[in-house]
Amino acid sequence: MYFDSHAHLDDSAFDEDRESLLAGLSARGVDRVLIPGCDLQSSRAAAALAEQTDWIWFAAGWHPQEAESWSEEGFAELKKLFDSRKCVAVGEIGLDYYWDTSRKEEQKRMLHSQLAFAAERNLPVIIHDREAHGDCLEIVRRYPELRGVFHCFSGSAEMAQELLKMGWYLGFDGPVTYKNARKAIEVLEICPPERILLETDSPYLPPVPLRGKRNDPGNLSYICRRVAEIKGMEPEEMASLTARNACRLFGIG
Repeated sequence: MYFDSHAHLDDSAFDEDRESLLAGLSARGVDRVLIPGCDLQSSRAAAALAEQTDWIWFAAGWHPQEAESWSEEGFAELKKLFDSRKCVAVGEIGLDYYWDTSRKEEQKRMLHSQLAFAAERNLPVIIHDREAHGDCLEIVRRYPELRGVFHCFSGSAEMAQELLKMGWYLGFDGPVTYKNARKAIEVLEICPPERILLETDSPYLPPVPLRGKRNDPGNLSYICRRVAEIKGMEPEEMASLTARNACRLFGIG
């Protein structure tokens, strides 16, 4: 059975069929899902979904693309969500210089605030790093006590080695199935199996052969098969191993 450690099931793309989708995931091999929040509203929505089932967990955080809505008052409200036993990480947080480079310093302040909170609560973190590899690495180095996952890792093999030495996990998503996935394959080749997490990032990043369609956790099998192929393992073994990895990182029994 699969653990999708990063799926935005609160996204409006699922509004029309969310209930039936969730009901059918077990038959598609998925028995655990983690929903990361992107701001106060989505973190609350993720919490609501997690509280409805015993196989969904959530993380609460403020995504760098949502910097415009960030406030200390909002962050104070977000912190209340961590009183839930189903809240297992701080995320999705990080830096994103792909869409907007005008808020770099604001993004960094947000990231520092949330990393400091994670360190205070001894919680793992879920990092979003897009076109900001150097700054992300430099900042997480300032928090050596923290552990977490670089979601949908897109950095170099050299960066991956640094993170692995620090005890971090790396998340792999649909892009690992794409024809231009050379960098991801290089990273996978050096990544120990016990540090790999499988993710869909639903409804985004659908794997081959589903590109152009809405992604969902039931498609994790395509990603698992490709990762297993690269690592020379059986898909069933990879599914079991990565599920254990996610449970270990997020403290899920």
